[in-house]
Amino acid sequence: MATRNEGPHDHPQSTAKIAGHPIHPMLIPFPIVCFIGVLVTDIVYLNNYMHGWATASRYLLAVGIVMALLAALAGLTDFFGDKRIQGSDAVKHMLANVTAVVLEIINLFLRLHNDAAIGRIGVYLSAIVVLILVYSGWKGGDLVFRHGIGVRDSAP
Repeated sequence: MATRNEGPHDHPQSTAKIAGHPIHPMLIPFPIVCFIGVLVTDIVYLNNYMHGWATASRYLLAVGIVMALLAALAGLTDFFGDKRIQGSDAVKHMLANVTAVVLEIINLFLRLHNDAAIGRIGVYLSAIVVLILVYSGWKGGDLVFRHGIGVRDSAP
């Protein structure tokens, strides 16, 4: 059964919450920062070829993927928790995020023991993922600001 606050607007509510606060928006900054950080560390690595930057990229990829999976679990809980969330903007947001995470898993696999992969394909995958995150963030914003998902209907 969907968790909702009844009120004058009756917005779709997040199902995954802690103390009334949606979990999904608490988690999403972590993979976003990690994946943008991968692009930055890739660029720095390509400018000086210091192994430490390649290692930093791999760690950022690994942490970003784990945090993205946790954010996805919370997002899927919300998606299936209230039928009103299951519109096209939510599906576009989800598909963009899944695409970004799959690309980052491939990115991590390709460079796991091969720093040279950063210059061949890694930095390009990182840049594509950042562009996908811009689109996904736009769609996530639509979910909140246009559809009111997770917005509290009345004052506590």
